[in-house]
Parts: sequence; structure tokens; C-alpha cells
Amino acid sequence: MTASTAPGLIFRAGHAAGRWDEAVESCLEQIGDTAGNLGFLYVSDALADDLPSLLAYLRSETAVEHWVGTVGMGICASRREYFDEPAVAIMTSTLPQDSFQILPPLASMEEIDSEALHWSVAARPRLGLVHGDPRNPDLLDLIGDVAERTAGFLVGGLSSSRGEMPQLADAIAEGGLSGVLFSDEVDIVTALSQGCTPIGPVRTVTQAADGFLLALDGQPALDILRQDMKELLARDPARAAYQVHAALPIPGSDTGDYLVRNLMGIDPARNAVAVGALLDPGDRIMFCRRDPQSAVADLRRMLGELRGRLDGPPKGGVYVSCLARGRNMFGPGSRELGMIAEELGDFPLVGFFANGEISGNRLYGYTGVLTLFR
Repeated sequence: MTASTAPGLIFRAGHAAGRWDEAVESCLEQIGDTAGNLGFLYVSDALADDLPSLLAYLRSETAVEHWVGTVGMGICASRREYFDEPAVAIMTSTLPQDSFQILPPLASMEEIDSEALHWSVAARPRLGLVHGDPRNPDLLDLIGDVAERTAGFLVGGLSSSRGEMPQLADAIAEGGLSGVLFSDEVDIVTALSQGCTPIGPVRTVTQAADGFLLALDGQPALDILRQDMKELLARDPARAAYQVHAALPIPGSDTGDYLVRNLMGIDPARNAVAVGALLDPGDRIMFCRRDPQSAVADLRRMLGELRGRLDGPPKGGVYVSCLARGRNMFGPGSRELGMIAEELGDFPLVGFFANGEISGNRLYGYTGVLTLFR
């Protein structure tokens, strides 16, 4: 069991693999005292169909009324990640009365619960933890609208599953965005790890057509890509194409944040490059490399930044990491989760591996978003 019972917020967590009933029972044994008013629940996609039974059991066996969470192809816990097996991660918390508000599942802003919106106006929430359905075509707009009208800063991610993608926000639903909003009575810090390293300067799109970048900085786009990739091509030509991505700098970011998008293809006849984003002349872009060394270095940077904002071990945390990270980037042995414990100590932690990560009012890829209660 990992638990924090320092004055103020109280968090307890447990995690286990196996049949849903056996796994939940093991989690509750680890948690011990099942008091609290808000629970976080993440299950691997092998247990997606069992989520209603699992939630009903938790409500019957604990004093926790409100629950949020979702399903992932992998889930996170303190020093442990679970992939390709049925698994459950549970964290219970005791928070100040009226310091949080469940954001009910919604597929459009017209569906936002009036109680949640009224609470947001009065409480001025500082942060919201949300989970989204990647199949919703309006999800990007929805994230921006919810951020603007409620919390202002969102963290979380998109459900990932080989089947159904249920979300939990008191009720179980699919298709939209849901979660929980926190007032400033809940002391929270958060940070994002990009996992990529720029390999060239920021460029300006000067010509684009039919989904292709034709010119950057007034030169053929493919020539610019080859120029920025020169060192990688010389070092490891077989892997260079796999490692290179497009990075879109976020205007006004004081931390140099950028959105990573895939390179979709090239057109040698036009010296053109296609990226997984619609760009117009005047937009900014750079190329970056994604590899284990870059991911480790940036995760340590992020954890060091967070450690400097803490007075001691966190009381609890939620980690949302990209499906392409975890064992796929850091190797076996739950290395990514182990690094968090090495840098910040052992504390109650749950989360999942997502199909896209949310930080601020934007949807990222290939990132890790760590949110800590202090």
C-alpha cells in the first residue's frame, strides 16, 4: 500500500492484476481505511466490460461516493505499470468539503451540467482532471471550451482500448469528456514531459498546398527536413525516419512547449513534406527527434522541476502517459514509473497510458503529464 495521511489532504492507493473481483479486493486490502469522498479508478481495457460491476462493488465496500477514471491499454501505479493483463489501480482521497465538483460526461458544451457550471463560477476552480473519448470528432473544441468556461487549466488524457472506452464521472459513459474540477482549496502542481528534442531551428511555413508543406523559410520543405536530419542520417539512417517528428511551437508559451505531430510522408517530385496537422503560410514548425535518451532526459528535467515546487513527498498523484511511452520507450521493468519514485519518493499514484494527453487547453502526443497533490 502507498498512503499519505499528512495534515490536510489524505490519499491512499492500491493496485493489482487478475480477475476484477480479486484485483479490487487486493486493492482495498492495500488501501486499508476506505473512508474518503473522491476516488480515482483506472482499469486496463481487458476489464472495460466489468467496470459497472467494479464500480458497484466499490460503492458497496467503501465510504467513497464520487468516482472518476477511465480505461487504458496500460495503467499506472506507484513503481508499476500494467500492460496486456487485467489490472486495476485505485486511489481514494479525503478532500475539503465542496473543494471539488464532478464534471459529468458531455459530448458538447450544450450538455454541460448546470450544477457543475454554477459551481465553477462560484469556486473559480484552478484545475480539472478530465478524460476524453478519442472517437469524438469535436473533442479538441470541447477541451478548449471546457477549459475556458470552467477550470482554465486541464490535465488528463484520452481513453485507450482495443474495445469499449468507458469513462467514469460518477456515472459511466462514452463519447465525450468528463472528470472532476478542483478549487484552490486543493493544492496541486502539474508539469508535462515532452520526450522529444529539437534537431533544428524553428521554421516558418512559406508555402503549403493539398496537405503538404512545400516551402519552409523560403526553401523547399524536403531540403530543410534533410538538412535538419543530417546528423541523424549520418549516425543511424535506418532509424532516422522513425525518430523524427514535427513539432509545432505553442505561441506565448514561457516554457518552450510544442505539440508533436507525425511526419505523414514526402513527395520527392515537389520537394514536399506532409505532417499530421493542417498548416498555413506563416505558421511555425520545427523538427524533433524522439528516442529513449531524449525521453529519459526530459522526464528527469520535469521531475526535477516538480521536486523544486514541493516541500516534501507528494500526498498523491495522477500520471497520464502516452501509449508510445512506458515499456515502448523506457524499456521493461516499469522504468518510467520507477523514475518518478526515484525522484519524488513513494506516494499514492494512479493513472493510465493514453491515446493523447491533455495539458492546459491542448491535446498533446508522446508526452507524460504528472499532477501532484501537495
